[in-house]
Amino acid sequence: MNTENLIRVLTADAARPVIGIRRLLGGALGVGAAVSLVLFRLLLKPRPDLAQAMHGEPFLSKAVIVLLLAITAGGLLASVARPLPAPTLRRLALAPMLLAIAVVVELASIPPGAWLSRVSGPNVLHCLASIPVLSLPPAFCLFLAMRRGAPASTSLAGAIAGLAAAGVGASFYALACPEDSPLFVALWYSLAIGLVTLLGSLAGRRWLRW
Repeated sequence: MNTENLIRVLTADAARPVIGIRRLLGGALGVGAAVSLVLFRLLLKPRPDLAQAMHGEPFLSKAVIVLLLAITAGGLLASVARPLPAPTLRRLALAPMLLAIAVVVELASIPPGAWLSRVSGPNVLHCLASIPVLSLPPAFCLFLAMRRGAPASTSLAGAIAGLAAAGVGASFYALACPEDSPLFVALWYSLAIGLVTLLGSLAGRRWLRW
């Protein structure tokens, strides 16, 4: 490439609009959530008693916890996508703290003999499969957007992207899941979300290098 062509390419590149990484990631999360919603409508359906369940504390507690997880993880995306020291992750403790409180309250309000029935049930495998599947669209979109950044830690960036995507997937799945027990959520939702987060971390090492 001669000097004139190089100058022409650089000039054209400089004229392109620059989209901030925060805006880019926010758009990616929004698009991914929209695709996840479409996937939810194709593969699942809201639980029959959703309107009634929405007036009950157990469902609202579950919904708030998974939605808060998506929000807190999503709020860290721009920070971990930049070549800066790792941000504080304390905000990620909010959702687990609320879940821990809900678990303690449930354990104190039901007899020990009923604990196992709250954890087990016919929806375990459905939960473990549905949350990762519904997390795929936002995870894919976030990884595409993060490749425009320069993460200081690719594994951390991938993990946060996976966690945010899993929060979105779990939020949609909560609309179909008939299990509202905090014990069920603490075990099986956490396992599915943790799996997506781990896969995000592993994928980040490979796909987010710069």
